[in-house]
Amino acid sequence: MKITIERALLLKSLAHVQSIVEKRNTIPVLSNVRIEAFDNTISLKATDMDMEITESIEANILEEGSITAPAHMLYDIARKLDDGSDVELTYPDSKGQLTIAAGRSRFSLSTIPAEDFPVISGDELPNNFSIPTEDLKSLIDRTKFAVSTEETRYYLNGIYIHAKMDGEIGVLRAAATDGHRLGCVETSLPKGAENIEGVIIPRKTISEIRKLIDNVDGEIFVSLSANKIRFAFDGIILTSKLIDGTYPDYERVIPKDNDKTLEINVKELAAAVDRVSVIAERTRAIKIATSQNKISLSTSSADAGSAFEELEAKYDAEPLEIGYNFRYLLDILNEIKGDTVKLTLADGASPTVINDTTDSGAVYVLMPMRVVAN
Repeated sequence: MKITIERALLLKSLAHVQSIVEKRNTIPVLSNVRIEAFDNTISLKATDMDMEITESIEANILEEGSITAPAHMLYDIARKLDDGSDVELTYPDSKGQLTIAAGRSRFSLSTIPAEDFPVISGDELPNNFSIPTEDLKSLIDRTKFAVSTEETRYYLNGIYIHAKMDGEIGVLRAAATDGHRLGCVETSLPKGAENIEGVIIPRKTISEIRKLIDNVDGEIFVSLSANKIRFAFDGIILTSKLIDGTYPDYERVIPKDNDKTLEINVKELAAAVDRVSVIAERTRAIKIATSQNKISLSTSSADAGSAFEELEAKYDAEPLEIGYNFRYLLDILNEIKGDTVKLTLADGASPTVINDTTDSGAVYVLMPMRVVAN
């Protein structure tokens, strides 16, 4: 195998594929990237056995072949080579290793045969559709903050995506919850996605696909089976196992009978929460008290002191007090795209429904937090 490729192209692709490779592996080949050269294209593949990424890029192929080499080391070498240089990859060299040469730099890396590299992506995935990149970004960005990191409830360690009929209109809905807050966002149902009953995309997969599509325009092609999902775009194919579990009926935790409505400028509220949180950094608890067309935010700590702030708001129901984890509240407020946020409340012990007043396709639920007076 002998390849010549622009350093910038190689570096970009290595950055993508090495990202899913675990730093420590008990199986040596899982630390490697598989390099395959054919038809003026090189294919780079990496896997952690739950997820697999393949990226194809143009190169000058002088001799076809395939081999695997340490992913992170190869990436670090490419990252430190001179800008604008051409990189030559040769295997085998006189020692049976992979040689990387650029300018006056020359490296030799140990290898493992390509035949030993595992493949997880061979299955047929019967459900296929394409989704605008911006829609996929929105589904991910506005729910991922609520994905649980608690391993005992593994079925909450991802975003739940399913098709749903909203009257006569079909929507693709994403939901995530960690038991303390819930994010639920929907977008137009892509053609071909009508039969998706519900899949749980793992947290790591969500993180990787979001990084990969950050600067991508156009459509993302998605393929699904009962246990795998595949994303394809711009020469990249990311295949992942899905979480094997039953997602809870999240709609049951969205209160339907909350009868008190608070509307307030979202930037003003977020800024006030952020300021008050300086005192609440250890307990994370802040209290919001409502009264006629205004609210107050407060917190106190025996160690740090106290904070109080008052804001104008649209509110004409009976006064109440409710406590929140300020980090959870800020996470939700940061996803509100309009100028005004609406909080629908029942009392100080019941979940709060939070809506973006400009987007009926997004709903959030925040559980209250007990605030202990100091």
